[in-house]
Amino acid sequence: MSLNDDAGTDVNIAIIVVVVVVKIVIIVYVCNRRSKMQRTNPYVEDSRFIPLTMVKFLDDMERERPIRFTSQQLRIATENFSILLGSGGFGTVYKGIFSNGTAVAVKVLNGTSDKRIEEQFMAEVSTMGRTHHFNLVRLYGFCFESSLRALVYEFMINGSLDYHLFKSKNGLNVNVLLGFEKLHEIALGTARGIAYLHEECPQRIVHYDIKPGNILLDSKFCAKVADFGLAKLCNRDKTHITMTGGRGTPGYAAPELWLALPVTHKCDVFSFGMLLFEIIGRRRNMDVTLGESQQWFPIWAWGKYEKNQLKELMRVCAIEEKDEQVAERVLKVALCCVQYRPETRPVMSIVVKMLEGALEVPEPLNPFSYLFPGVSEAGDSLAQIAWNAGGSDWSSSEVVTGSTVVTGTPLMRRYEITMA
Repeated sequence: MSLNDDAGTDVNIAIIVVVVVVKIVIIVYVCNRRSKMQRTNPYVEDSRFIPLTMVKFLDDMERERPIRFTSQQLRIATENFSILLGSGGFGTVYKGIFSNGTAVAVKVLNGTSDKRIEEQFMAEVSTMGRTHHFNLVRLYGFCFESSLRALVYEFMINGSLDYHLFKSKNGLNVNVLLGFEKLHEIALGTARGIAYLHEECPQRIVHYDIKPGNILLDSKFCAKVADFGLAKLCNRDKTHITMTGGRGTPGYAAPELWLALPVTHKCDVFSFGMLLFEIIGRRRNMDVTLGESQQWFPIWAWGKYEKNQLKELMRVCAIEEKDEQVAERVLKVALCCVQYRPETRPVMSIVVKMLEGALEVPEPLNPFSYLFPGVSEAGDSLAQIAWNAGGSDWSSSEVVTGSTVVTGTPLMRRYEITMA
């Protein structure tokens, strides 16, 4: 009996030893696995320094199209951020090249507070991460670490439209002087990109900052709408957007953005109209170096149109005779787009058709009557009739009273993201 007992005890001890050894092996394996993950994935450690809301947001976005880059990858691609492309109010842009030869533009976000940086980051990734159109700049990916917040876009070799419109007149080197035919193509491509944002996306995207500096040009000078740091997503069944802060660039921003009036997607239409004026004139709309009558180009251009003096406008703007008919059409579209009241402006899909010549452009009313006291706006109703001629609903949304906070996509709603 004692021998059997001893044998049984030996077996039990052997089993216990095996179990202990197995547990030790498992623990060692798990520890090594976690150690390797921390070394190869900086987000594990870095997540301690990022708000939980941002961690969840980034996890969700990682499952969508944009790629999540590490700060080390971007520092290598940009040669430690040594090639500066430009800078603005929300960030600095550097050129980078990945190991596969792909050229990119890396926008490093900056701001007065972490909250503002996070808002801009979410605005750009949430909009550009799920939009795909030939006339929108492509978002390759992003980086969000405690030391670096950046967006990675496709590189546009010909820079921004403002460089080609304005800087050639300032004596700076511009290799290609764009003819009006090409400028018309750029205007049309820009209009198509905005129309996609407004009318073809699952949820309407309002850009808020359409201007030549935010229109990028690829190797063939095709237009790509860029810089969605002020963008807001809104539900199509809501005609007005609640604003909690200023939007847009002075000189391009619609009156409703600075007069505390109800805001709709038509503010982008107004900004696009101001961009068209600068394309026609190849100059900034405001130029104090010129004579007083020409200092603000839009109102000078309206005066020439109203007095049937378009030949003089063509001469001043150096538009060749072969381009005059198209230039007149672009001018009329610009005047229609910058009407004071949003409901009298066309929607962007109609703007596209008018620029293409597929639709006749109605005679525009004076868009600047509100600047002169005592001038009646009684003709506004005529403009609305023009936009709805032939039974076509050219103005996409009727004006309603009241407004509501719009929180965008399910992802935006989940994290209570509002960009305005």
